[in-house]
Amino acid sequence: MSSGVEIDADRIAAAVQARPHIAGLHSGRFGEIATLLRGRRIPGIRIRDDEITIGVTGRYPATAVEISDDVRTAVGPVDRPVHVRIGDIASSSARTAGEDPGAVSVASQPRRES
Repeated sequence: MSSGVEIDADRIAAAVQARPHIAGLHSGRFGEIATLLRGRRIPGIRIRDDEITIGVTGRYPATAVEISDDVRTAVGPVDRPVHVRIGDIASSSARTAGEDPGAVSVASQPRRES
């Protein structure tokens, strides 16, 4: 299915992490979203012949639509569908470069009184 277009997982990872609504990449509950290269692994980016899946930790208060739009903008035009999986939401102040997505604080919803 591939039309021979070279897709660079490192470029995508850097571009996605630079977007304002993205706190970091997220490899999924079992680490299933990843690209395996010779001698290394790029978590949060899975490139297949028929699709690309990007796993991210979004930045609160961005909506799922804003997060997905940010990811697709970062990826740019490609010859296959881009699926965005939001694995977590971080507070707007959380994250520094290289921080583990599992270590960020999650923004909580205020409790409703019944």
